[in-house]
Amino acid sequence: MRRVLGILAVMALSLFAAPARAGVDVRVDIAAQRIQVTTTDGESYNWAISSGRKGYRTPNGVFRPTRLEKNWYSRKYGGAMPSAVFFHGGYAIHGTTAVRALGRPASHGCIRLHPANAAKLFALVKKHGAGQTRIALNGVAPDGYSQFAKASTGAKTKLAKASTGKSKLAKAPARIKQPALAGQGRGAPNWNAARGEILLRPGLPAGAYGYQPQQAWPNWR
Repeated sequence: MRRVLGILAVMALSLFAAPARAGVDVRVDIAAQRIQVTTTDGESYNWAISSGRKGYRTPNGVFRPTRLEKNWYSRKYGGAMPSAVFFHGGYAIHGTTAVRALGRPASHGCIRLHPANAAKLFALVKKHGAGQTRIALNGVAPDGYSQFAKASTGAKTKLAKASTGKSKLAKAPARIKQPALAGQGRGAPNWNAARGEILLRPGLPAGAYGYQPQQAWPNWR
């Protein structure tokens, strides 16, 4: 009897014990431009990456994959993103054809990998599951500028706004300098000559705006 109870107890423990679940641990070192991928199966990889270049920021933090896209194309930036593992909004770890740029910041904020390495990571996440995948990003890009950039706002936009402000200042009407009126009164030396030129000009028609007949100027001499 005791033996039977012991067997049942072992079976119960085996049923309720939490099964060992495999997982994928992804650590991105933005400063070193490297990614370390390990699994509980014993697999380990270390690859070169490209994070956000000047004017674009790659976020720091710990994330879980939100979706997997084997073949994805960015309409915003006009580029292919094969084997994309999205982890934060539009940010993803994906393959790139710009393999010569790997090892330095070159993306719009995503983590770029060699297409073969991106495909391997994609397969690992798909195998173990998004819920068992941890993606941690830490550090600042070596260029020292991307840490100040916003996620979807480039430096060109800021420069464009600055130039717009300058153009508004340029379009502002300049103050018109009025000529000095000193010495132009009736007592000026050339007043009689000026009056003669005015009287020799053809008169305005009676209906013209601002017309005044000459007899209204009896005091002019």
